[in-house]
Amino acid sequence: MDSSQIGEGGDGFANLGLRDELLDALTDLGYEEPTPVQRETIPHLIEGRDLVGQAATGTGKTAAFALPLLHSLDIGKGRPAASALVLVPTRELAMQVSEAIFKYGRQLGVKVVPVYGGQPIFRQLQALERGVHVVVGTPGRVLDHLGRKSLDVAGIRTVVLDEADEMLDMGFAEDIETILGTLPTERQTVLFSATMPPRIAGIAKRFLDDPVRITVGGTASADRPALITQRAYIIQRSHKAAALGRILDIETPEAALVFCRTRTEVDLLTETMNGRGYRAEALHGGMDQAQRDRVMGRLRDGTAELLIATDVAARGLDVDTLTHVVNFDVPSAPDSYVHRIGRVGRAGREGVAITLAEPRERRLLDNIERATRQRISIEPVPSVAELRARQAELTAATVRQALEADNLDDYGKLLESLADDGDLRSIALAALKLVHEASGATAEEPEIPTTADRPPKPREGRPERDSRQERRPGGQRPRGSESTGFVQISLGKRGGVRPADLVGAIANEAGLTGADIGPIRINENSSIVGVPVSSVERVVSAMSNAVMRGKTVGARRFVERPDGDRSRQRDRPPR
Repeated sequence: MDSSQIGEGGDGFANLGLRDELLDALTDLGYEEPTPVQRETIPHLIEGRDLVGQAATGTGKTAAFALPLLHSLDIGKGRPAASALVLVPTRELAMQVSEAIFKYGRQLGVKVVPVYGGQPIFRQLQALERGVHVVVGTPGRVLDHLGRKSLDVAGIRTVVLDEADEMLDMGFAEDIETILGTLPTERQTVLFSATMPPRIAGIAKRFLDDPVRITVGGTASADRPALITQRAYIIQRSHKAAALGRILDIETPEAALVFCRTRTEVDLLTETMNGRGYRAEALHGGMDQAQRDRVMGRLRDGTAELLIATDVAARGLDVDTLTHVVNFDVPSAPDSYVHRIGRVGRAGREGVAITLAEPRERRLLDNIERATRQRISIEPVPSVAELRARQAELTAATVRQALEADNLDDYGKLLESLADDGDLRSIALAALKLVHEASGATAEEPEIPTTADRPPKPREGRPERDSRQERRPGGQRPRGSESTGFVQISLGKRGGVRPADLVGAIANEAGLTGADIGPIRINENSSIVGVPVSSVERVVSAMSNAVMRGKTVGARRFVERPDGDRSRQRDRPPR
């Protein structure tokens, strides 16, 4: 497919004014059509306008700011100089954004480096010394490099604040303002946030020049058919395909539609599911109409049981036999989720909607729940034992169905010929073994690691509140929330540690949010940090040997006795 054909109709990437190298990269990556936030944002950013965008995680924000950033990049000969800075709240997001920018700009020869805490700083120093075009970093580590003068910001022409509300929740407000104050005044500033609290509005008013304001979300209908059962599984990306196979083995759908984000993902997953024994077909924008018609014919006549497709290719699809819809990735917006799951549960038929979410996408699931006003049940991935039990049930059902056949007597002579080789029970067991093995039920299955279930709902009579509203200034949780435990970190005032350093490090290393962390007390040589009591051991383990302010720290549980005497448990001594 030629790059000028990316997308269908007049809504493709080619119509946004992007340079050819970027269009070619999008074609190679299998992107078919811009998401709403990309369609609304990219033309303004190409014009050089400042912009404030309100959009949730997973709506395509990274490409929305990365593509125009790369479009305007001047990549000359010689040592590159940093001309764009992207600030993000966590190291995971820094790596993700950095990888995306590299993929989009590969044909341009872009050099991008992520800078974040928890990684030896000398690697980042070497990369910056060699020269880069784009720096993606967490506020604390970017400030470190500014203090070391290892990051030259004199040539910065574009700065992006991604997930600005999350950065404020993690205590980075002062760092962000300091960084923005050091950048050239003649620049383009872009701010994305899922919510717009007053502090975000204040930053926008102070540091942005007449910004365009874009809000992408939509009001997804809450009136979904009650016959649709909605479930989600939290799973690491590397285990998603295996988890999907396991779930479908147990669900045994009559026909299922699996949504993927890109053509490449569609093709890879189709190959994987066919290898597992499913009759799977792919459907995406890289196929001509004749190919699409053949695929739909196989699905409707039952020859295929899985249709794996992109949103664009499946637009307008209506198949009576569908019993399951699967989101291989969390949809980019609540509206997309509603439209997808609405393909089952029609005309009074029951249906199942399954979503496979990575741990970092939990907040996006919460956004969908709020928009649809329906709860999505978080389930553990079925174990091997559960799979074996289900397979035994299916084998028994197959045999029971065969027992109802009218022509069993036709096999009487065959049974008599086997009678000399064993008793009837042994013959029946051998036949069951063959049936069971023929279904693939004895194939080797590894256990799939899964994450913990969602925290319990609030006790009855107490309204559920957003974690941002629950958090008091300084990170303190109000009474009635989960009890607080304490962790002692072996770095204090003498080491130059600040509350933002502690919040950012614990959020990065232990996977907590800023709202989970606090209160914080910084002493001369150590710091005491409050975290949910259920997370204390995880934080201790994650922070032992972590790097903060260029120093390796130790961590241990901190206990304050009722009489005020403080003690530290010795089960995890500092290293």
